[in-house]
Amino acid sequence: MRAWLNRWRRRWWRALFHRMVFGERAADGTLLAHTRIAPSTCIDGEEGLTLADHVFIGQFNFLDAAGGLKIDEGAQITNFVSIVTHSSHRAVRLMGRSYATHAAPAQERPGYRLGSVHIGAYAFIGPHSLVEPGSRIGKGAVVCAYAQVRGEVPDFAIVAGQPARVVGDVRTRDAVLLAQYPDMAEHYRAWAGEPPRARHPDAAAPTV
Repeated sequence: MRAWLNRWRRRWWRALFHRMVFGERAADGTLLAHTRIAPSTCIDGEEGLTLADHVFIGQFNFLDAAGGLKIDEGAQITNFVSIVTHSSHRAVRLMGRSYATHAAPAQERPGYRLGSVHIGAYAFIGPHSLVEPGSRIGKGAVVCAYAQVRGEVPDFAIVAGQPARVVGDVRTRDAVLLAQYPDMAEHYRAWAGEPPRARHPDAAAPTV
């Protein structure tokens, strides 16, 4: 009986607290019918979030939109991702106890970092990644798991590491997939532009 109760308790908890459903609204009230945000994701400063449709934001993410966060169509943010638009830890170290009582606004204090973040269309951000203030992630880019993004990520780039560095180009894999599924070319073109062509038509399909 105990095992049966535990199983149903887990199912009830998932259904109530982790169930993802389609449908969000932009800051101006526009319906985003195909966007999903997991209920376990925390969004701080939501009034600074500019959100497009077809976006997926998974479980246990922290999105700091207080300094301005723009997420374009089709972007995917997986799980346990932190996106921050401000950072006070340098200012706190410099100022010590005086930080809490300083008269100046936080963003004017020595060492304080503030910068908007922009995530391009159909970009993918892997689990446990950190996106720092002022970063720009290009359309179609892939941020690998555990990456630390600081600054600009070019369109279609694959980045990895701490701090993240370019390690590849997603169009290499896209070309192989499009060779297998040529009827998808128009859908791809709608957001990415001209589809890439595989250099070797007989190349094996990508495994990731």
